[in-house]
This record gives sequence, structure tokens and C-alpha cells, in this order.
Amino acid sequence: MFPLNVPNVLTLLRILLVPVLVVALLSATPNGSALAAAVFALAALTDGLDGYIARSRKDITTFGKVMDPIADKLLVAAALISLVSLNRVDPWVAMVIIAREFAVSGLRIAAGVQGVVIPASRLGKAKTITQVAAILALIAAHDAGDLWVQVLLYTAVVTTVASGADYFLNFRRRIEEARERVGFRAAERG
Repeated sequence: MFPLNVPNVLTLLRILLVPVLVVALLSATPNGSALAAAVFALAALTDGLDGYIARSRKDITTFGKVMDPIADKLLVAAALISLVSLNRVDPWVAMVIIAREFAVSGLRIAAGVQGVVIPASRLGKAKTITQVAAILALIAAHDAGDLWVQVLLYTAVVTTVASGADYFLNFRRRIEEARERVGFRAAERG
């Protein structure tokens, strides 16, 4: 069982909102796009809120550390895949964004196995903001081809790729630093 606290409940809420988002987008519901935009905005809001509450209350749990990024990836992937099926996003755009999300998750797991923590960077936070703005625009706009929507979308793609590269470069640097620390400690003992 997981610790029942506000941040964890918000993370679970975000996960539960994913199928609601998909149904609102893909079904012939009256005002489905408006409902989907509201659901996506609420889910995105819970992402920032759960982390803020957990840090401010010092109520960070293992459940939250594991499930929060999974919830984020589920939300983004579900939205993008639904938008591809609606022909609002080119498949390659969705694939670049989704692939980066899973590659960085794998990288963080690999780093964690080696005792290295790769925290969220400013570029990673900018990536999240641009992705949320672009996806929200794609859901809510009357025409996904409008220039402003496309500018947001390609800004998100560029930021996504840049932050992915940044994580991979940081991973290498942090692993080398960890190896040096281990080597230094071994030399001290020897």
C-alpha cells in the first residue's frame, strides 16, 4: 500500500484523468475538445502542485518519486497518441516527444542503479511547460494548423530534444564524477 497524502492523491488523480482525457478527445461528445482541454489543464496543474506540496511539507515518498513521472508520461503520451489519431499532430512529432520521455526515464533508472541521482534541470522544466502549452493548444484550438499552435508545438519539440541531450550529457558527467569519488575513496583506504 502507498502512503495516503495529498501529493500521492494528486498523482493518482492525474493517472485517473488520463482515460477521461482520451474519451473526451476521441468520442463524439458535444464540446469534447473543451472538456478534454479542461481535463488536460487540471491534470497538468496537479503535476506542479503535487511536487510543490510534497517538497514544502517534506512529505516526499517512494511512491511519489516513482509514480509522479509515470503519471506525467502517461498523460503526455495518451494526449499525443490521441491527437495523432485525430490528425492534429504528425506521428513523428509525437514519437520524438514520447521517445525522449522514455529514454530519459531509462537514463534515470540506470543512473539510480549506480547511485547517481539526476535531478530535474531548468531545461527539463522548460520542456514540461512547452509540452503542456503545445498539447493544450492542440486540444483547444479550432485549427491545429494555425501558426501560433504550430510555433508552440515546434518550440516544444526543440525544447524536448535539447533537454533530452542535456540529460544524456549530465548523465555521463555525473557517472564520471561518481567513479572518481569511488576511486578517490578506494585510494584513501588503500
